[in-house]
Amino acid sequence: MSSKLEQLHALLAPVVEALGYQCWGIEFLSQGRHSLLRVYIDHANGILIDDCEKVSRQLSGVLDVEDPISSDYTLEVSSPGMDRPLFTLEQYVANVGEQVKIKLRSPFEGRRNFQGLLRGVEEQDVVVLVDDHEYLLPIDMIDKTNIVPRFE
Repeated sequence: MSSKLEQLHALLAPVVEALGYQCWGIEFLSQGRHSLLRVYIDHANGILIDDCEKVSRQLSGVLDVEDPISSDYTLEVSSPGMDRPLFTLEQYVANVGEQVKIKLRSPFEGRRNFQGLLRGVEEQDVVVLVDDHEYLLPIDMIDKTNIVPRFE
């Protein structure tokens, strides 16, 4: 996790949790002069648009006061959804057995994209089975992981 993400997580996660939600993860996408700050929230009863609005209002107030982002940005509060992104080793462990799409920051064994069965976590590596080949992908090399939704 980058130092900017760590700073944003330390600032925003306690606000989300104080409102009764789980801070599932935070993305900060720097896009030149205008960036996107996306905060994923979760709750045992699910997330409705009213929940996102409530959290967004509180986070906006904190961000206005603390001002951790110097450029223009858009704040987006969202549910992780069916194709939920995974951010932490604990989230990977909780989703063992799911199909995942993983995108790496740089190539590993000649490739950056992997889609397969999430087998587990070994120390700081995510274990994924792709076409009968098991890969141990270092968590710090992973740019983005999403669950592949199952429609049954």
